[in-house]
Formats: sequence, structure tokens, C-alpha cells
Amino acid sequence: MTDGTLPARGGSAPKVAFFNDPKTRSLIFQTLALALLVFILFTAVNNAVTNLRNQNIAGGFGFLNQTAGFGISQTPIAWEESMSYGRAYLIGLLNTLLVAVVGIFFATLLGFIVGVARLSPNWVIAKIAYWYVEIIRNLPLLFQILFWYLAVLAAMPTPRNSYSLFGLLFANQRGITVPRPVFETGAGLIGIALIVGLVAAFAVRHWARKRQEATGEQFPVVATMTGLILGLPILAYLVSGMPISFDHPQQGRFNLTGGMTLIPEFVALTVALVAYTAAFIGEIVRAGIQAVSHGQTEAGRSLGLPEGRILNLIVIPQALRVIIPPLTSQYLNLTKNSSLAVGIGYPDVVSVGGTILNQTGQAIEVIAMWMGCYLTISIATSIFMNWYNRRIALVER
Repeated sequence: MTDGTLPARGGSAPKVAFFNDPKTRSLIFQTLALALLVFILFTAVNNAVTNLRNQNIAGGFGFLNQTAGFGISQTPIAWEESMSYGRAYLIGLLNTLLVAVVGIFFATLLGFIVGVARLSPNWVIAKIAYWYVEIIRNLPLLFQILFWYLAVLAAMPTPRNSYSLFGLLFANQRGITVPRPVFETGAGLIGIALIVGLVAAFAVRHWARKRQEATGEQFPVVATMTGLILGLPILAYLVSGMPISFDHPQQGRFNLTGGMTLIPEFVALTVALVAYTAAFIGEIVRAGIQAVSHGQTEAGRSLGLPEGRILNLIVIPQALRVIIPPLTSQYLNLTKNSSLAVGIGYPDVVSVGGTILNQTGQAIEVIAMWMGCYLTISIATSIFMNWYNRRIALVER
């Protein structure tokens, strides 16, 4: 307006320049970013196809059916060098899962012990836990793996002079030899009994919780669950004629015979992963316990509950709601950190896959398989832990 007066109320809004419109500008930038991403992907795929054609390497996963021709030091399932690359990769994946499951179990157990010990009124125990956490967390994981492998296990005596524990366990440079279970006809019944016992134990636990909420009466849940989980398999073992025996290792003049040997690579990797991850879990547990209001502890003491019952019945159940989310990250880290096994020659999925890659040249396919495996394991772990986190969450009434 030329006279300097303001536009009348209710008039049309002034037009905004094309590039000054936030929605238009956002759309332009998103379109450019998408176009750049498509160009990068196209260039990468085209470059890979060209290089594979120049090197006469056929794409696809048909190479998995070819003969592998190399040995594997730890084989959870039957393996011969005449078998395929696909079976070799499966063995590597099973070895990774074995380390992950065993590592998660013992890291959780040790981590909870360390976390509770950090808050112990005993000065010595608290300081030991404190320095354990501070030292282990600040040493590189690969260094710890090499320490256990080179400084501890490699310094063990020869099989002829093995360290022995009651004649049942032998430790030497070749690993740790333990009794090997021998399964005979009817052993499957014991496995079925164990599964039934687990299902029945959790059903009893659920029923006892509902009963206590309704009547206030407690049920001997721990004793009942222990009886079901251990009693049913033992009963099945006796009824089926004791179909499981043990092949005990025997120390000969120059070597050990019998039993089964945990290779030093597996032992070093598992111990290092457990010790390293447990230090982080210990701090998570300590923080979770301290997040519970001190009034909860005082309320338990006012009811005359001993300290152990207060911790188990009041503090830990509430602390779990704080502990579980970061604990999930530590489980994922442990699984992915197991790929450092290649540093000591443990045949995990990365090590075996690397051998396959070197022999076949199928880099893209092998890397895609690695990505798929770790992504699947991580998603499965996250789904389970998220389900458990929702299950223990507080429900408002």
C-alpha cells in the first residue's frame, strides 16, 4: 500500500517467495538427497558388476555348493574338508552363536554379582568390585583376548604335564579337556522331560504370583521350580535305564585320551568377552539399584524383612525396569565383539567367512551374509529383550 497504512484485517496473506517457503525448500532438499543416494547406489552396483566381469567372477550364491577343502578346528556338527562352503559357513555361525549364548549367560551372572558388590557395606568387597570395573572397562577388548590366549593359555604345560582338577578336568596348551557325555537310546526322553519341567515350572510360577496377588499367601516357588526342572529329567533318566554316560579323560604318558577338549581359542575369547562385558553390566546393575527409592528399602526393613529378602523381593524387581534397556545393548555388543575372534584364529562366522572369501573371491556375497547374520541376531535379541521389558513394566491400575 502506497499510503503506509496496514492491510485490512481478514485480507489475504502476503505471498512468500518460492525458495523461502519452508515446505517447498524441504521438498527440494529431500529430492536432491534421494537423487544423490540413488546415484551413489547405482555407481557402486555398476562398479561392482564391472569389476566382477573383468575378473571372470560369477555373481550369486552358487559357490556355497562347492567343495570347501579346508579344516575347521571346532565343529559343533559333523565336518569334513570335502563338504561344501555352505556347511562351513553354518559351522562358523554356530560357533558364533555358541560364544554369544555362553558369554551372555556368564556375563550376566558375573555382572550382577559385581554390581551388587559395588554397593556392599563391606569396604574390601566394594573396593575389589570398583577396581575390577575401572581396570577391565579401560583395557581394549582385543588386548584382553590376546592376554588370555598368549599370556595365560599358551603358558600352560604340555598335555603330558597337564594341570588336573580331581582327575576330571585337565588344562594344558591344547585347551581344557572335560568329560564328554555319551548319549544312548532313550536319551531323548530326558530332553523331553526337561522341556516339560521348564514349562511346568514357569506355569507354577505364574499361578503362584496370581495366587499371592489374590490372597497374599506365598507358595514355595523356588523349591517347586527346582524340583520340576531337576526332578523330572532325573526321573526320566532312571526310568529309561540311565542312557547317558560320560567318557572321562585319561592322562597317558604323552597325551590325553577320551573326553572332549575346549580349544584354547574358544576359552580365551569367552573369558575375555565375559570379563569385559560383565564390567559394563556391573555398572548398569549398580545404577539400577541406586535408582530405586531408598524409602522402598526402609519400608522393607520396617516390615522386619532381612536384607537378602529386601534385595530379592523389593529392590531388584524395581531395578530391572531401569537395567533391562541398557542391558540389551551390552548383549548386542558382546555378540558383535565376538568377531574379534579372527585375531586368535577362532573359527567364528567372520573367520570362516573370510576363508571362503579368500578362496572364492565372492566378496559381495560373503559380506552380505555377514551383514544378514549379525542383523538377524541383533533384531532377534532386541525383540526378546523388548518383550521382557514390557512384561516387567509397571502397569497402572
